[in-house]
Amino acid sequence: MNDWSIQEVARLAGTTSRALRHYDDIGLLPPSRVAPNGYRHYDERALVRLQRILLLRELGLGLPQIAEVLERERSEASALQTHLALLREEQGRLARQIAAVEHTIDALTGKEELMTDSMFDGFDHTQYKEEVEQRWGAKAYADGDRWWRGQTPEERAAFQERVAQLGRDWIAAAESGVPADADAAQELAARHVAWLRSVPGTPAANGGDIKAYVLGLGEMYVADPRFAKNYETSAGGTAGAEFVRDALRVYAERSL
Repeated sequence: MNDWSIQEVARLAGTTSRALRHYDDIGLLPPSRVAPNGYRHYDERALVRLQRILLLRELGLGLPQIAEVLERERSEASALQTHLALLREEQGRLARQIAAVEHTIDALTGKEELMTDSMFDGFDHTQYKEEVEQRWGAKAYADGDRWWRGQTPEERAAFQERVAQLGRDWIAAAESGVPADADAAQELAARHVAWLRSVPGTPAANGGDIKAYVLGLGEMYVADPRFAKNYETSAGGTAGAEFVRDALRVYAERSL
């Protein structure tokens, strides 16, 4: 039977060996065998299970929920049919997002009038409701949801651009090779924390333990592929996310 090393699986799946080792540690994806040299190997059945894990992560489920789903849905073919239906729903949502952005571009270039009621078609922050509530409580989600719904379309667009620009600046800094404790990196860390403080419902905004919150987020940016890809440099991998984590750690120790 064919199997693949942990490095090969990480490359094939677009994840990291660290993430796969973590999945093994928590019993979510044990290797099919462990070679005499200690290297983990995965067979076809394990690859199917990994595909299901990554699909569920893309749908916003946390690892404990994923474990429950995998335990509940033993039939892989049936479960993947459900995944396929959800992916097709996501495909439709992305198509609406693309159309909305294309419309905005046309409006900005003078081709048509901007229609604010369709600018945000397909953008749905509620997909993260369960995960936010699990991590930080129902009140955190309710506060953030109320704040977001109270924003005007222009305020939402400005906020999204602020977040996108912060991400671009993090990637540029990571690719430039500056140390995490350099002034440029620490200025970005200060901007990042200021952004976190601006969102009602987060521990950074409601008087919680902001230092622990920032340190925890930094670790999550590296460990969770959904977050790591936001800071992925042209070299790929998690180096960008690791740079963000390290810069935030320095800032937290110095200033929080």
